[in-house]
Amino acid sequence: MSGGAEIVRMASLDTALRDSFLRWQCRIRQMMMRENQGRPNEGVLPDLFLPGAETSMGAIITVLSKAPGFSKTMEMQHMVRKTKDPAQRRESALKFFSETYYQKGREFSDMLTATFAPGSQGAEAIRDAGFCRLEFSAFNQTYSLHCKVWTLGENNPLWQSTYWHNMLFNPNLPADTTILGFEPDWSQCTADPSPV
Repeated sequence: MSGGAEIVRMASLDTALRDSFLRWQCRIRQMMMRENQGRPNEGVLPDLFLPGAETSMGAIITVLSKAPGFSKTMEMQHMVRKTKDPAQRRESALKFFSETYYQKGREFSDMLTATFAPGSQGAEAIRDAGFCRLEFSAFNQTYSLHCKVWTLGENNPLWQSTYWHNMLFNPNLPADTTILGFEPDWSQCTADPSPV
């Protein structure tokens, strides 16, 4: 096999892995909204490992956001701003996310995000490491994602999406919350069972 054909084959394997992960996450998150009142389940709570670490730092709650071209951030902002009643916000959010939001995996960014309290030492350690591994395991499926870590600024579309998503469920979210992005390097990620 020529080098060019090998590169194309590897790229298609990476694409298949990414696409299967996004579809899996969409199914899990839709179930979470429909059956668990939006409470995080094990499928959205990966264990986080810093480079070289044998033990996990613990599980983090991840957010899966639409890619900027499919963003629904304005709708989320509207739901937050139209009422100060946390129960009404939650009810609107559950209806919104339970319907068609998670129907098409291809509309989502593969960069996962997570919020941390301002000044979080855990967030600082993750940010300083620059890379980490997220281990997802649920419903007889696992994914091991090797990720570059980014600190997202307020102008980043994924910061905005994450912040307003979480405001729907946590009215006490600080305005200066830290939001980290986790960008998988699909050439180093694995799944069991594998999608290919």
